[in-house]
Amino acid sequence: MAEQSARAQIKPEARVGVVDAAGMDQKVRRVELAISYLLRGGVLLSVALVAAGLGVSFSQRPGFATLTGPTSYRQALPPAYGFPHSLGQLASALGRGDGRGLIGLGLIILIATPVLRVAVGMLGFAYEKDPPMTIVTLFVLCVLIGSFFLGGA
Repeated sequence: MAEQSARAQIKPEARVGVVDAAGMDQKVRRVELAISYLLRGGVLLSVALVAAGLGVSFSQRPGFATLTGPTSYRQALPPAYGFPHSLGQLASALGRGDGRGLIGLGLIILIATPVLRVAVGMLGFAYEKDPPMTIVTLFVLCVLIGSFFLGGA
């Protein structure tokens, strides 16, 4: 009974605020779940690709697996054996079925995962209708992407 009288005393404007807060909590929860799934998925996919790349590399070059004995790591690799350092080289390695390509793709996904997290965070702030945080997060995203170009990646 006391609870009903307390509800009756709440002004209609305040009730709308409570409803808005509940809706906002749902929005925040959805964004947090999306970010959580993105981070988990990115890391799991990256680990799977790197592990598959290592497996392919070991199967293509059995000398890689020899950690002791007469074959050293440097002897197992031909002098021209290089890791892909550009998207073209990565695509070529993936096309040949080379393990290095899978490892490189896994590393790119691992590096891109936090950048995508910032992008999803920016979209989340826009979805929550929070312009200041959307602008700040957009700035952080631009700095991250710009650093890749300035760093020569």
